[in-house]
Amino acid sequence: MPPLKFCANISWLFTELPGFTQRIYEAASAGFQAVEAAWLYDTEIQELQKARDATGVQVVLINTPPGDVKAGDLGLGAVPGRETEFKEGLDLALKYARVLDCKRIHLMAGRIPLGSDRAAVTMEMETVFVQNLKYAADVLSKEGITGLIEPINTRITDPRYFLDSPHQAASILDKVGKPNIKLQMDIFHWQIMDGNLTQNIQKFFPLIGHIQIAQVPGRNEPDSAGELDYLYLFSILEQHGYQGYIGCEYKPLGSTNKGLGWLKHYWTHST
Repeated sequence: MPPLKFCANISWLFTELPGFTQRIYEAASAGFQAVEAAWLYDTEIQELQKARDATGVQVVLINTPPGDVKAGDLGLGAVPGRETEFKEGLDLALKYARVLDCKRIHLMAGRIPLGSDRAAVTMEMETVFVQNLKYAADVLSKEGITGLIEPINTRITDPRYFLDSPHQAASILDKVGKPNIKLQMDIFHWQIMDGNLTQNIQKFFPLIGHIQIAQVPGRNEPDSAGELDYLYLFSILEQHGYQGYIGCEYKPLGSTNKGLGWLKHYWTHST
């Protein structure tokens, strides 16, 4: 079985350094061959390209813009009345993805509107999301890019996020019916919402286009104290033949580099 591949989420790791370009260099120095990030859009695209080219580090995932964060937005994909802004955000993400040769874009669903009841708006929001995902699929297919949707837990992280379980995501992917729109599995969120990880990985594995990890409940290093046995979970992913990247999207308990012992151990023992 080939070893798993890990990428540094530089929105979460190496935040000892203020800029994304600096974090790319630091990730390369730590041994990472790839990075991912949420929103790079405050950084000049040419500077990111220069750092990527100088280090040889791949950029493997970025998110669509969140919308108006100060107004409470966290993505626009499923938000009624914001379709034009979603398409504009997709255009911006695509601009960065082209220059950085990034082949995956997380198409963020967004939140239930303030004051709305989840059950009352679910059908409308799902319809909007499916339509926007179909649009995105056609745009991204011309560039050889995969779009991803990620369930985010509503028990701890974001009570208003629209997409909150792999079951809901799988149903939406079925309605979209596009091969380049896939499921982003953040094991942190899946454990909080549903658990049953062994069976869920097996069930949804054909849909998975990207994976992210963190310990539960603290969202720290995979080998920190918590509910999850990542050595076991890594073995499951190896057995399934997972070939994509696994994003390290967690909050280091101390410095980023001091918390990478788990990864260096994996690299040492998997080769």
